[in-house]
Amino acid sequence: MTQTEHSGQTPLSILRQTFGFGAFRGHQAEVVDELLAGGDALVLMPTGGGKSLCFQIPALLRPGCGVVVSPLIALMQNQVEALVQLGVRAAFLNSSQESSVQRRVEDRLFAGDLDLLYVAPERLMSERGIHMLERLQARNALALFAIDEAHCVSQWGHDFRPEYLQLSALHEQFPEVPRIALTATADEVTRQEIIRRLGLGEAKIYISGFDRPNIRYTVVEKDNPRRQLLAFLANHQDEAGIIYCLTRKKVEETAEWLNAQGWSALPYHAGLAAELRAKNQRAFLNEDGQVMVATIAFGMGIDKPDVRFVAHLDLPKSMEAYYQETGRGGRDGEPAEAWMTYGMQDVALQRSLIENSEAPEAQKRLEAQKLNILLSFCESPSCRRQFLLEYFGEAATPCGNCDVCLHPPELWDGTDAARKALSAVYRTGMRFGVLHLIDILRGKASEKVKQWGHDRLPTFGVGADLEEADWRSAFRQLAAAGLLQVDLTEHGALKLTDAARPVLKGEQKVEFRRRRSPPPSAKKRRPESIISGNRQEAASALASTDHALFEALRQWRGCEAKTQGVPAYVILHDKTLRELAQNRPQSRSQLMAISGIGQAKVERYGEAILQLIAAQ
Repeated sequence: MTQTEHSGQTPLSILRQTFGFGAFRGHQAEVVDELLAGGDALVLMPTGGGKSLCFQIPALLRPGCGVVVSPLIALMQNQVEALVQLGVRAAFLNSSQESSVQRRVEDRLFAGDLDLLYVAPERLMSERGIHMLERLQARNALALFAIDEAHCVSQWGHDFRPEYLQLSALHEQFPEVPRIALTATADEVTRQEIIRRLGLGEAKIYISGFDRPNIRYTVVEKDNPRRQLLAFLANHQDEAGIIYCLTRKKVEETAEWLNAQGWSALPYHAGLAAELRAKNQRAFLNEDGQVMVATIAFGMGIDKPDVRFVAHLDLPKSMEAYYQETGRGGRDGEPAEAWMTYGMQDVALQRSLIENSEAPEAQKRLEAQKLNILLSFCESPSCRRQFLLEYFGEAATPCGNCDVCLHPPELWDGTDAARKALSAVYRTGMRFGVLHLIDILRGKASEKVKQWGHDRLPTFGVGADLEEADWRSAFRQLAAAGLLQVDLTEHGALKLTDAARPVLKGEQKVEFRRRRSPPPSAKKRRPESIISGNRQEAASALASTDHALFEALRQWRGCEAKTQGVPAYVILHDKTLRELAQNRPQSRSQLMAISGIGQAKVERYGEAILQLIAAQ
C-alpha cells in the first residue's frame, strides 16, 4: 500500500477499509485528529480498548513513516504480523534479526516503502538510530512518534525500563514531529511522571474509563491452592490462560504438575534460556488452549486477544500490577475471568520483598502503602470492580458480575474476636505467628504453647468457639485492615500497629466477612458438554447450525495460520468468526460489512470464506 493510495481518504474510511471497523470508539477519533493536526497526546486506555489505532491511522495518513517505540520483541513481531495481514506496510527492527534482515528493513524505510516501523527504545536512541531518524527528517518522512507502554518511564513502576528515560530527546531533536504516549495503566503519580520525563507538558490528555466489563473478578481465601486452581480450571477446558506465580521455582513446579493433570502448560520466567522463553511464548501465541505459567516477566504487550482467564496463585504487589496483569484476559471483548487466591504468607512474602529491596525509603513506604490497598481489595465486602475503578479515580456502582456481587459475603460483628486476637498478639510479646496464636486462642496445649507457658495466659482457650479456619480468616482481615503487621525478620511474627489501640480499648467496632466453605475438589475435568461459563456464554448466541459453521471456520483459520506461521487470531478473531457464522455473507461486499474484515482480508481470504459458508 503506497502513501498515495491514502490520498483523499479520511480516518473513518481507513478504519473501515483497512481495519474493518465501522465506527471509532471512545476518544479514538479525537486522538487521531490531534495527531493529524500535528499535536502531541497522552492516551490512557484500557487493554483491548483500541490504543494502537490511535497512532496507526494517523501514520497511514501523514507523509512518511510512523516510528513506534515498543519495549518487547514479541510485541513488535505480533503487531507487525497483524498489520501485514491488513495490507499495511509495516516492519520492525530489533536485536533478534540478522544484520542482513535489518539492512533490508532500513532499505525499505529509506525507499519510502514503510508506513509503520516498530523499534526498541535502546536501538532507536543509539547513534545509528538517531542518524536513521535524521535522514528521515531531512526528507520530511517522519510521520509521528508513538511511545507504547509509556508507564515504562516510571522509575517507581514495576515495568521500569531505563532506556525509556532517553526518549525525551525525541522532542528535543525533532520538535516538529507529533508524539503520542500510550498506556493501559497509570495512576495520577505515574501519569505526571510520564508527562515530566517525556516532555509532554503541552500534550492533550485523553483518559478513557478503566473498566473492563467483560472480566469477572474473583478472590478466594487460600486453602489448598492446587485443588482450588483445578476447580477453577475445570471451567476453562481447552482455553488459553495465564497463571502467575511469585517465584521461578513455583512456576516450574506448577507447570509440571498441571501437565501431569492433563493440561497443556508451559513455564516462563527470566531464568529460563532465551531460546526456551521465545519458544514457549510463541507456542502460547500460536496454539489454541495453551496455558502459560509465569512470573511477571511474562505478559507486557502480549497481544493475544483470546486469553480467557488470568489466575494468580500469589499476591501481586499493587493494584496497578493486578489491573495490568488481569487486563491480559479478554482483549477481544469476550467474557474472561480474573481469579486469585491469597493468604497471610503472601502478605509476608510481599512485605519481605519490599523491606529487603535496595529501593529508597520513600519508595518502600509507597510500595507498602500500595500493598495495603491491594489487601483491602482482597478482603473488601463490596464490589470488586467498584473498588478497582474508584482506586483509579473513576466513580462506579456495583457491577453485578464479580464474586462479591454474585455471592455477597455475610458480615458478622467481629469486635470481640478481634480484641481476643489482638490481645493474644500483645500478651505473647508480638513474637509469634498465626498458627501459634490460634492454638492459644482455641485452647490447644501444643508442645510449643506449653514450652512458652502460653497455656497459662488469660487468652488461652477464649476463642474455642471459632474453628481454626475462622481464626485464620480473622487474622488475615485484621492484617488487611492495618491492625496487624507481619514481620518476616521474626519468622512471620504478628505485631500490633497503632491502629489496633482503639479496638483493644473497646472504642472501635470491627466487622468480619464470614468465611466461605471451600468448593468440592475437582478430581477430573468437566465433560465437553459442560463447556466453560465463558465459552458457553459466547456460544449461546449461536444456533447449532451456526456453531457448526463457526467450528469449520475455526478449523480453516487454524490451518491457514500454521501455513503462514502466525497466530490464528492474526488471521481473524473469534468474534469475527462468530459474526460470519451468524450473518452468513454471500458476497465480497457483504464480507466487508463484518467487523474485523477489511479490503486486504477480503482479497486474501474472501473466496475461501464464502466457499466454506456455501458448503454448510
